[in-house]
Amino acid sequence: MEDELKRLLDAELRAEALVEEANRERDRLIHQAREDARAAEQRFETRIPELRNAFLGKAGERAAQAVAEMTRRYEERRENLRAMARDHEREAIGAAIALLIDPDWE
Repeated sequence: MEDELKRLLDAELRAEALVEEANRERDRLIHQAREDARAAEQRFETRIPELRNAFLGKAGERAAQAVAEMTRRYEERRENLRAMARDHEREAIGAAIALLIDPDWE
């Protein structure tokens, strides 16, 4: 019986040692996870200016493309209006000359 109790006591001590080791391992893993999270956060914070600059660069490119497209459309419209003005001017000059030559012309 004494051997049995000694064996149970040894088993209990081994179990407690395993529990303590598991607790230390859990604490170590939690600590490591926190450190990893801090490091990841620090890397992200370090990259914020780079990310911001990249975003601003792309936004600037898109704005420049939009301005170029608007300028192109404006120029097309301006050329169309000038062509229409030239056509109307020719028609008006022709009508004025016709009226001067023949006042009854309509």
